[in-house]
This record gives sequence, structure tokens and C-alpha cells, in this order.
Amino acid sequence: MRDESGVSVSIRDVAQSAGVSMATVSRALSGRGNVSERSRLRVLEAAESLGFVPSYNASSLASGRTRNIGVMVPTVSRWFFSSVLEGVSKTLLEAGYDLTLYNTGEQAGNRQSVLTDFLRRQRLDGVVAVSLELSPKEVAQLLRVGRPVVGLGGPIEGAATLHIDDFAVARLATEHLLGLGHTDIAHLSGTAEFERDFALPANRRLGFEAAMADAGIPVRPEWLVATDFTIPGAHQAAKRLLAGPARRPSAIFAASDEMAIGAITAAQQLGLHVPYDVSVVGIDGHELGGMFGLTTFDQAPARQGADAARMLLSELESDGAKPQSRAIEPEFIVRTSTAVPRSLR
Repeated sequence: MRDESGVSVSIRDVAQSAGVSMATVSRALSGRGNVSERSRLRVLEAAESLGFVPSYNASSLASGRTRNIGVMVPTVSRWFFSSVLEGVSKTLLEAGYDLTLYNTGEQAGNRQSVLTDFLRRQRLDGVVAVSLELSPKEVAQLLRVGRPVVGLGGPIEGAATLHIDDFAVARLATEHLLGLGHTDIAHLSGTAEFERDFALPANRRLGFEAAMADAGIPVRPEWLVATDFTIPGAHQAAKRLLAGPARRPSAIFAASDEMAIGAITAAQQLGLHVPYDVSVVGIDGHELGGMFGLTTFDQAPARQGADAARMLLSELESDGAKPQSRAIEPEFIVRTSTAVPRSLR
């Protein structure tokens, strides 16, 4: 490249100015390989003073790498996915990688186009698949063209993944309410459209039902309410649940924090006190949870995104050695939305 005076500046110039080898300059600027902190700083200072910017086109030709990672998400409009993206993008930026976002949306055709066309072009080093249950065939076709995959949200055969145990966490959330003395517990779950990948609503509902069964408490069918994982959708569903003429639950386990917040706002609108009239617990760790005093299991989606990006970069740097899949243990945060039922006070 050329500096401000128009004079061409090369990696050799940076090496001479810093008093190190060209190989050391390459490692220091790429962030790959071992370089002492002293040498790294000298290289960065020399590069800045000379106005040198590394050519990633040239380095891509030499290494076969594009330093570009593809990230697949079903939507970017939901808090969970945008939080994951924040963690992924920050980690990739710090490592000197670009990010190409593929928003697959609700159409199955969009997802297939991404898998069979975009991701197989020679512009990506690897793929992070967020809450998308790739089939073994889909993973294999990416690996065949040299695109390692890290998944987030559930187990994927043939790929390293990060995920929480939805069944176990839902069971723990329900057991928290049971431990407080609640027996009249309702569950806000997701509708059928959310079952497509990893069956999250079903697994959390099964965890709820298992805890209730262990406690010897039958689940009332009318207290299993399906909605759309949004605050407004859950608000309307909870209003119908809590305002009906029939018996009212003393507690609600919501399959997400956004649905839990919707339940809290519905209760408040109906003049009910949370937690003394109705307790509410969720799963996620939503940034608004603290404002609503929400008891939750925090799965730290931004940290999950960062960890998934690090796993993929580690796989790329280790010549294809796959990192190990691992389950994430959400942090249980007890706030003011859950308490002993009024009938036991």
C-alpha cells in the first residue's frame, strides 16, 4: 500500500522499522502464531507510523483464508438473537475477522438457498449456526467444501455446539415455584412454529410437566398456554389466563423472559400484585429482567455468541481439530417476582 505521500509501504518496510522479521510482522498483524507482547507493540507502532494497512486480499491468496465468518440466524428482530450476534461480532472484530450475516427468516427456501449456495461460495472460512438445527447432510455438505460449523442452541450431529439443557432448566424453574409452596402453576409456552429447530417449547413444557408429575400435582390443560415468545403476545395470553372466571393460577412459569415480562405487565394491568397474587419465573436473562424484578435463569446469550465464535476460531487455528460440544449452565437469579403463595402466609 502507499502512505500519505504516495510512497509504497510494504511489510518489509514495517519489519525493518520495527527491527523484526517479516514473519513476525505477519504474525503480529494477523493475530495468528506466537509473538511476544514487546514485538507485537513494536510492529503495531511501526505500521501506524508508516501508514501501513495489511492487504487481506493478498493474505487470503497466500493462506487460502478469507478472514470472514458466516453467521446464520432465523431472525434479527428478537432480543435473544441480537444479543448472540453482539457477542459473535465483538469477538470476530477483536480477532480481525469480518462477519457476513444470513437472516434465514421464516421461509424454508431461504434457509436452503443459504446452505446450498451462499455458504458454499469461496468467501467464508467457517459458519456459526444460531438456533438452527442443521441435519447431518447439511453439516456434511459444508464440511466437504472446507467450512467448519459451530452450532448454538442445541445438539447438531457432526458439529461442535453450545446449548443449554432446556428440559432440565424448565424443570428447575418449576421446582423453584413448587419449593415456595405453589401448586396452582400455569405454563406459557411457544406455538408450533417454534418447534422447527430443537423443539425448544416442547422440551421446556416437558420439563415443566416432569416437575409437576414428580410433585404429584396434575397439570391443568387450560393452564398450558401457547403464545409467540413476545412481550405483547404473552401479555394478551396472560390477561386471558388471569382474568377468566375460572380458578386463577398462583404462579406462572414462562418459557422465555419476554413472555414472563408480558405476564407481569398483564397481572399489573389487572390489579394483581406480583408476587403476592401471582409469582412469575422465566428463562433467558433478558436485559429488562432487572427492571421488572424477574426471577430467571440467565443463559447469557451475548457470552454464548462470543464463546461460539471463539470455538470456531480455535477450530480454524488448529487445522480442523474440532472443539468439544458443551452444555451451558444458566445462572439462577432470584428477584422479587416469586414468593410464597398468599394462601400459605
